[in-house]
Amino acid sequence: MKRVLSSAAIIVALVVVSCNVSTQTSDMIITNARIWTGNADQPYAEAMAVSGDTIVAIGSNREVMRYKSGSGTVIDLGGRFVTPGFIDSHVHLLQGGSNLASVQLRDASTPEEFTRRIKEYAATLKPGTWILGGDWDGMGWESLPHRDWIDSVTPDNPVFVSRLDGHMALANTAAMRLGGVDRRVRDVSGGTIERDSRGEPTGIFKDNAMDMIYAKVPPASDEEVDRALVAAMKYLASNGVTSVHAVDAATYADGIARVRASGGQITRIYYMQTISRWKDLKDQIEREGKGDRWVSTGGVKGFVDGSLGSHTAAFLKPYTDLPTDTGLFVNTEEDLYRWISDADKAGLQVVIHAIGDRAINTLLNIYERVASENGERDRRFRIEHSQHIAFADIPRYGKLEVIASMQPYHAIDDGRWAEGYIGPERIRTTYAFRSLIDSGATLAFGSDWFVAPATPLEGIYAAVTRRTLDGKNPDGWVPEQKITVDEALKAYTINAAYASFEEDSKGTLEPGKLADFVVLDHDLTAIDPVEIWDMKVQQTWVGGKKVFDRTEEL
Repeated sequence: MKRVLSSAAIIVALVVVSCNVSTQTSDMIITNARIWTGNADQPYAEAMAVSGDTIVAIGSNREVMRYKSGSGTVIDLGGRFVTPGFIDSHVHLLQGGSNLASVQLRDASTPEEFTRRIKEYAATLKPGTWILGGDWDGMGWESLPHRDWIDSVTPDNPVFVSRLDGHMALANTAAMRLGGVDRRVRDVSGGTIERDSRGEPTGIFKDNAMDMIYAKVPPASDEEVDRALVAAMKYLASNGVTSVHAVDAATYADGIARVRASGGQITRIYYMQTISRWKDLKDQIEREGKGDRWVSTGGVKGFVDGSLGSHTAAFLKPYTDLPTDTGLFVNTEEDLYRWISDADKAGLQVVIHAIGDRAINTLLNIYERVASENGERDRRFRIEHSQHIAFADIPRYGKLEVIASMQPYHAIDDGRWAEGYIGPERIRTTYAFRSLIDSGATLAFGSDWFVAPATPLEGIYAAVTRRTLDGKNPDGWVPEQKITVDEALKAYTINAAYASFEEDSKGTLEPGKLADFVVLDHDLTAIDPVEIWDMKVQQTWVGGKKVFDRTEEL
């Protein structure tokens, strides 16, 4: 039976609530800031009060100063711009951290420079130590790298350095020998071994074929894993990233637990299991739950196709520059359907990589079928990358409530050469930010680090300007797909939080949510978008604790 309160009782209750609010105090107050809250009901504020790891008040200086306690700290930001902490919705955390200490090949502009850098790095290593990472580009070279380029400078070290998209890598002869690869080896399903005119492997392995070599790479020690994770988190904090969706972190969850136990975790992590192992994650969640605000799980990650740069993204029509090639599926459609359906029935979030229009179309079809067969629920299917979408499939994202998890930096990188691969018509719906938003889709932004830098400011610049890295598109590459700064900010904050079922605790700055925020050197919403590229993160705060300060790094 309902209790009906008298008017007097209601008045007393309201007074008590009012007194509790007004007497609540904070550990820290920031004042004189330009705060972009991400909260549509209160878009901007100038002050914020924090108690423990949680925001307790946000508003004007006068309103928030009522929460000051005798021992609390007041920080005057002098008008600097504040946003919610950036959430990177797609990272390879361990490999990103490991690559920070490996040979750096991304900006090696010639084959000679590529070889020289590997030679110099190899000279610092003990014989037998593997050389991995690299993140080479190779655009503009007359050919793909060849093992002959590096064999003479790496006689004592096996090498397997990946292209920056992660879907192609170069092995030297020493690595191929360890992998048992010679001219007699056959190609594998969902992968390619490049060969010369005599049928000899050149050293280039694509997608599933890369496992032949990776299977021989010795596992990293616990110390190496932990060191890489700490380095990754420091790098992320320096770029304003407070949370990540680590798409492969189930394989190193023990390392994350060790770093956390040691007090070294400064980045919140939502991690995923390989989709073929969905039952392992289901069983884990039944035993241990989904985690907490620092480390959580609930998603399974899979692949449909490869990448555009490696010519392994799957398209409905052939590549413009390779008329006999339409790309490849890394997994069969039958396996994908079975895994997705089973994982969805188990209540897990399904997160699948699809880049080419054929891959995206196939995945949307599977998602639609699974949702119909398994019944209505809050599933939040995701398509990672969503790069090259057939025009007719764009409205299906909104209709099916599929999250487009995209990496805007790729647009200004790929925009240098993508038209040569797929022609002028298909690029119109490449990185179709504007069209997706207009169709009602939810965009969650990230980096795909190590593939691209985990730099949200550069990502926002890319989404808003679409000016390619080579400077050849000053008005933007496919400019009709530009979006606003506000839309890009939402994709890096509240939308990214939504993409991991965490929008109730992060993604906006409002009372009751985590005090994860970033201090920038300029007002992101007020400057010429072209200038965003040169902006800097000044401070990064996670749970009310400062984890990066640029002035302390100088």
